[in-house]
Amino acid sequence: MIVAVVGAGVMGSATARALAGHDVTLYEQFRVGHDRGSSHGRSRIVRLAYPEVEFVQLAKEAFRGWRELEQESGVELLELNGLLELVEDAAQSSRDALDAVGAEYALLAADEANARWPVGVPDGWTALFQPEAGIVRADLAHRALVDSALASGAHLEEDTPVGSLDEVDADVVVVTAGSWVTRLVPDLPVRTTRETVAYFRRAGEPLPSVVQLDPETRDHAMYSLHDPLHGLKAGAHHAGAAANPDDAGEPDPTLVDRITEWVVRTYPDAEPEPVLAETCMYTTTADEHFILERRGRLVIGSACSGHGFKFAPAIGRRLASLALAPG
Repeated sequence: MIVAVVGAGVMGSATARALAGHDVTLYEQFRVGHDRGSSHGRSRIVRLAYPEVEFVQLAKEAFRGWRELEQESGVELLELNGLLELVEDAAQSSRDALDAVGAEYALLAADEANARWPVGVPDGWTALFQPEAGIVRADLAHRALVDSALASGAHLEEDTPVGSLDEVDADVVVVTAGSWVTRLVPDLPVRTTRETVAYFRRAGEPLPSVVQLDPETRDHAMYSLHDPLHGLKAGAHHAGAAANPDDAGEPDPTLVDRITEWVVRTYPDAEPEPVLAETCMYTTTADEHFILERRGRLVIGSACSGHGFKFAPAIGRRLASLALAPG
């Protein structure tokens, strides 16, 4: 079977790898590792802690996939220092979903968490600590997926934009085009935004990743994770404005201020001024779930909704299965 994968970000690369043994061409409009989309950067959060059981199970599968890729590539990709999920009320946490799958966790009062880590938990809040979490080395993981796909016989065409799916000569076309997906599949119900992240100098051992939930919506409000270069990366989740991925975009100074204020409250041992801010594109559905579907010879892998990177090995397998299923 001849398969074309349009978009060589982390999802497209994982899909090309999962299609080993078939005639696969991976198309990338820029160069692998570019910073225009959603797959760049040195680190992303990995975690089991989700309020939905289906995502906990998907995360467990993805962890196995990352470990397999580590063994294959000989590169350490996961650095597991745990996760702190900060919630106003324990009922808002991922406790129930973690219980459902038998995953380990601990619920800590604010003073207990503050005594264990130099992380400021708001008074009266609860911290759920889950040890199977931390970061995936995003740039190394992305490169390892690409290299694995190429080693299995896939072809990579960089600097090759695809303007129309009609011009792609393949039995099946997998679209993993990130924020450009609606150029190729216009009817997808997604919204693209340009998000802002900031980096802060912090010395010492890496801390658990942190996700602070909004008490009203239960959605993520703020997050932070270890950065291998500066020490700390932080952002405001789903806070960016709608954006065209082809337009030049700069970090939002209002969001940089908001992130900085949170870091100052949360990390007493981090330098209070960011050393760098950058952007990342989100492509999001209304419920923040992913779209993984087959339409004739077309397979759609979108959208990551701002939390997809960690699932790439599992999503790649699913997209490959859709591509190989009878049309």
